[in-house]
Amino acid sequence: MTATSNSSPEIARALPLGPCTINVHDVGQGEPILLIHGSGPGVTAWANWRGVIPVLSQQARVIAPDMLGFGYTSCPPDMPLNVDAWVKQLTDLLDALDLTSVSVVGNSFGGAIALALAHRHPERVEKLVLMGAVGVSFPISEGLDKVWGYQPSLEAMRELIGIFAFDQGIVTDDLVRMRYEASTRADVQQRFSALFPQPRQRGVDMLALPESALRGIKQKTLIIHGRDDRVIPLEVSEQLLRLIPHADMHVFGECGHWVQIEKTAAFTRLLTEFLIEPQT
Repeated sequence: MTATSNSSPEIARALPLGPCTINVHDVGQGEPILLIHGSGPGVTAWANWRGVIPVLSQQARVIAPDMLGFGYTSCPPDMPLNVDAWVKQLTDLLDALDLTSVSVVGNSFGGAIALALAHRHPERVEKLVLMGAVGVSFPISEGLDKVWGYQPSLEAMRELIGIFAFDQGIVTDDLVRMRYEASTRADVQQRFSALFPQPRQRGVDMLALPESALRGIKQKTLIIHGRDDRVIPLEVSEQLLRLIPHADMHVFGECGHWVQIEKTAAFTRLLTEFLIEPQT
């Protein structure tokens, strides 16, 4: 369960699944935890979770795939990418890894897919962590519209990172250039622009679960949100808290959409306490 040696830490194991090849990080030993990344331009599992995987994998088996349409995962260009496809990707991945069930951590877009997995296949999900998650329908925010409508340029990437982060000290030239180059690698932008076309409100609605489904989520759930999130409004998580029966919530002040980056240590401690350490 170790990544193969590559020039880029973003490239891990290439796992064939049907017509697709999944780039998946699979590291550590212990209780399995599945990490599902968000939907920013040029995102990969490693870019999203690079501060979390090394720590969490010291106590658990951490599985972090690039989702279909993102990163170094490949699939046929005419393959429809929607919630059905993303949930099937995850169940096929668990089957390929001989995992009956896992705890699931979903970030933003990944939170919506985590909820869909828990709703459709409750037997596959032990515990659930939702971070800045889409999960209910809401009027698309200006920030999310800019994320999904991104057209590659250094200036546009600088603006996006500024939207993601509360701490503007994060918005360095090196980070902007790194994320910009990731967004223009090979066919990344072509794939990304096709995922959430105009009107982008349809993307929000596609990722939302009905309230009845959310009330039927039986897993213990931890909801995490940055108070100053400009991409997914805090009110979305507050609504999830009201609807999901066994949910608790932690809000980070002075934090935007990148909780796992701006509050890495505290975020990882929350995951460890909720997912790994015995509950008292």
